[in-house]
Amino acid sequence: MNWALSPRTGPPAVEKPAAGPRKPGWFRRVLQLVVLPVLVIGGLFAGGFGVFVWSLDRSESEPAMAADAIVALTGGQGRVEDALQLLAQGWGTRLLITGVNERTSRDSILALSPALRGIVDCCVDLDYRARNTVDNAAEIRRWVEERGFRSLIVVTSYYHLPRTLAELNEALPGVRKIPHAVVGTRTGEAWDATLARGRVILMEYMKFLAVSVRTRMAGWTGADHHAEALREAHPLAKSGRTG
Repeated sequence: MNWALSPRTGPPAVEKPAAGPRKPGWFRRVLQLVVLPVLVIGGLFAGGFGVFVWSLDRSESEPAMAADAIVALTGGQGRVEDALQLLAQGWGTRLLITGVNERTSRDSILALSPALRGIVDCCVDLDYRARNTVDNAAEIRRWVEERGFRSLIVVTSYYHLPRTLAELNEALPGVRKIPHAVVGTRTGEAWDATLARGRVILMEYMKFLAVSVRTRMAGWTGADHHAEALREAHPLAKSGRTG
């Protein structure tokens, strides 16, 4: 008789299911939802700023062609002086200086170029209503439409030109604009002045982006911001009254 015990057999082993993919932790979720989009947007912003700076015209030169008239936007060194010289040289037949301070008289403008009294007296118009670039474009639009000009030389600081042209392209789409960049004196500029100029250009880039978005949306909605600015600046014209 065989007393050897047979090996004990138990129930078959149950295989464990394969482990599924691990859910990302909270840090990875924050990285995916917040940090990466911020880095992408920041990279696009920095790249756009680089293109903006690279595209700025830093060389003062004669306009590409003559025009019916000249407009100068106040607020920067050399803008009015350059515009007066262009008018005296025959690049345009009339000049609008827009955004003039209320305390600035025609004699103050004349003091910048005393030899041009005859031209200033006959051919220079001053706008005291504009307080920002939107207002500038609105007042230029009113002036151009009243006088029937079809082309303009636009005089402003080199870093201000892109935003100014964007505003004018929306306000006066059928009028040719010839840009004239005012650079000013930068020889031997101290580092703090260079840093300040860099901050100005950065702020100008941000404003340019805002204007670009606004003008694109206006093209979709049909909004006319410059007509609204004119109605606010000329309330009598809005109601049809004359003072």
